[in-house]
Amino acid sequence: MDQAHKILCPVDFSDCSLNAIEFAARLGEKYKSQLTLIHVINRDDYFKLFPGEADSQRQENFVKEKLASLKNAVSKESISRGLVECVTLIVEGDIVDTVCGIAEDQDFDLIIIGTEGVNGNRSGKMGSRASEIVDNSIKDVLVIPRAAYFRRMDQISYAQDYLEEDKLAIQKVGTVASFFDSKLDVIHFDRKVNKRREFLNSEIQQELKPFVRDVEISFKLFPIEETLISSIQKYCEESKVGILFTLSLPQSIWDHLFDRSLSKKLAFSLNTPLWVIKSF
Repeated sequence: MDQAHKILCPVDFSDCSLNAIEFAARLGEKYKSQLTLIHVINRDDYFKLFPGEADSQRQENFVKEKLASLKNAVSKESISRGLVECVTLIVEGDIVDTVCGIAEDQDFDLIIIGTEGVNGNRSGKMGSRASEIVDNSIKDVLVIPRAAYFRRMDQISYAQDYLEEDKLAIQKVGTVASFFDSKLDVIHFDRKVNKRREFLNSEIQQELKPFVRDVEISFKLFPIEETLISSIQKYCEESKVGILFTLSLPQSIWDHLFDRSLSKKLAFSLNTPLWVIKSF
């Protein structure tokens, strides 16, 4: 018997993490997933907020009550639509290490995490840890910006970088497109768009098409107008992209997206959910 699809969704009760739960539940309905809502307790942060408290029992009781409420709401809404179950987990430790470790040890298929966006510089918030989790996780990560809300996904996109692994990644993207009856754009950004690049793009098109069936698919080549981030953001806004997929491999487009010098700008500017494919 095949193992059920498993989604891990870190929750710190901020608006961005609650937004991520909506995406986790909706995708869980389609994948028929087991959804785990996890809260990672950081004692140091707690005692900074409540310096006069002798222990953290108040925090633990609050967390248990809030998670139970979220679990009940998700179960009531989504189990009848295909979600297998929603469970909760409370652990203590470092957010990044704990989430990545549990995802690997318990063989989760996908981590879905919210990001604060313009408030991402607040190091204690779950949202500000999203890029660190992407860097350290061996499992797929779907990053949900605070400004993004789950809606009908008429358009999803895969940002390719002409890699052999695109053939495997595009199958995962195609599955999500079929779930929501979405159109799929396979896009590439380059400093120079010339005849040679256009020819290469047409060759890649012929190679990738057989790996996606029953999905309306288009292949598009774009110049980088100012920066890669601004070019991607402009495309996503104009095309109303529901989810942008990319592949995390050395020398891939992902290196440019989350390069240290650009990660803060991305957090401020990218308002489209970003699914980073880490495994097949």
